[in-house]
Amino acid sequence: MRQFSLSHDSWDLHRRAERDRQRHNEKVKEVIKQNLGDLISHQDIITADQGKIIKIPIRGLELPRIRFDNSGRERVGQGPGGTKPGDVLGRAPQPGDAAGKQAGQEPGVDFYEAELTIEELTALVFEDLHLPNLEERGVKHIPAEHADFNTISKRGIASNLDRKRTLLEAYKRNAREGRPGWQIRNEDRRYRTWELVTEPQRNAVVFAMRDVSGSMGEFEAYICRSFYFWMLRFLRKKYASAEIVFITCHTEAKEVDEHTFFSLGDSGGTKMSEAYKLALEIIDKRYNPREWNIYPFLFSDGYNWGDAECVELVRKMVDICNLVGYGEIANDVWSQSPHFAPLGQAYQEAFANEPRVCLVKINSKEDVWPALKKFFSKHPEVQAAG
Repeated sequence: MRQFSLSHDSWDLHRRAERDRQRHNEKVKEVIKQNLGDLISHQDIITADQGKIIKIPIRGLELPRIRFDNSGRERVGQGPGGTKPGDVLGRAPQPGDAAGKQAGQEPGVDFYEAELTIEELTALVFEDLHLPNLEERGVKHIPAEHADFNTISKRGIASNLDRKRTLLEAYKRNAREGRPGWQIRNEDRRYRTWELVTEPQRNAVVFAMRDVSGSMGEFEAYICRSFYFWMLRFLRKKYASAEIVFITCHTEAKEVDEHTFFSLGDSGGTKMSEAYKLALEIIDKRYNPREWNIYPFLFSDGYNWGDAECVELVRKMVDICNLVGYGEIANDVWSQSPHFAPLGQAYQEAFANEPRVCLVKINSKEDVWPALKKFFSKHPEVQAAG
């Protein structure tokens, strides 16, 4: 007699493992996004090279499950009675609790390091960011980031062989020769080839304006560089056709290149109205508001000569710009206050009901991420006002 053995390989197990892996990756991604404010402010990330691997410590993740405490201790809900709503019945000790520097006996919390490239972290940072209030004001056609396999050639590499077209060509040739069949010759082979696809992007120009006066200390300068570093990455990733104008200002404003903008030291007095005047001059010469979406952003510590003049210049910008952004960096008495410094207060009073003026206050490195989100959200209130 012949003996047979039957086996069954359940593909559901493979699919289940893949689902678990994807679910775990989503949890890791969620934890990282919750801590982006702390992550993107690290100087070693800002100065990292392309492709560098960064390690992010993450508390051990467990799938939710019900666990029964079999230690024999009293549970919540037990007691002599007579309790009122709001009474605390008891607290279980937390993992890792220990008094002072004494040796603890409770287990700690497991951490592991998630590894991401700078590009992967950048994708997480920019996932929900947009140029706000973008309108149809002129279009550029630029190469897209991906190639489209949309043409067929008789020559190519084996991995790009189009099997369906190859078989059809072989069948047609054999039929013409009176021998219908699927015999394939080299002349029948067809390969998919790619080309860079051009896609339209709306015209946009961003003015990056930075206070470089003597009152801008090391912390203020670092915050400026940090914000504009991520802003440039965001624009070059999602809006490759956007133009960027760099302006530095103390009592005089200058248009500079990117390297000078990030490396220039701080000195001199403060007159931010000069930055707005120069931006308006450049707009008048090079960027017709009917053809360009315009976004001026200025970062300062809020100490300025001529706040009223700045207000009037911003009024002019509001009429021609999609959004006017002002970021104030507080590192002294104003960091302990919920209020802006004098220049920010002047903007608050003048533009309290103007949705195209966006103000942010940065008290610490962790505030850079909320500032990016506030400036580069969709701002639906602008459409409502329109």
